[in-house]
Amino acid sequence: MILETVKEFYDFADKNNIKHFKHYEFDCPHCGKLFISEKLLLLLNELRERINKPLIITSGFRCIEYNRRIGGVPNSAHTKGLAVDIACETSTDRFYIVSFATQLGFRRIGINKRFIHLDIDESKPKPVIWLY
Repeated sequence: MILETVKEFYDFADKNNIKHFKHYEFDCPHCGKLFISEKLLLLLNELRERINKPLIITSGFRCIEYNRRIGGVPNSAHTKGLAVDIACETSTDRFYIVSFATQLGFRRIGINKRFIHLDIDESKPKPVIWLY
């Protein structure tokens, strides 16, 4: 299921003990729309618990126009509410994010010097780890 309203987000968060994320972390910066997979949010919450430090979401949902404008790939998992980019600038943090993410079942991971992309888009090839 996809969460599309602030009320849905916080009802789901309250019911599932998701305490580290706010809805606006996942909103599209262009149109402000919230669109996030419940499964992705649960996985991110568990990742945050295991890492035991804040996860800064640098990119959540992207509307089609915003995704195109910033050079995102067509059919991006971000446009489906199935992906996030998490700020990451140290090799130690990178190691733990990738290690815990794979333990949790993430099978699509992109690595950049400044962020880690995690997605759960079942329509795309997996398992894969790529570099930006």
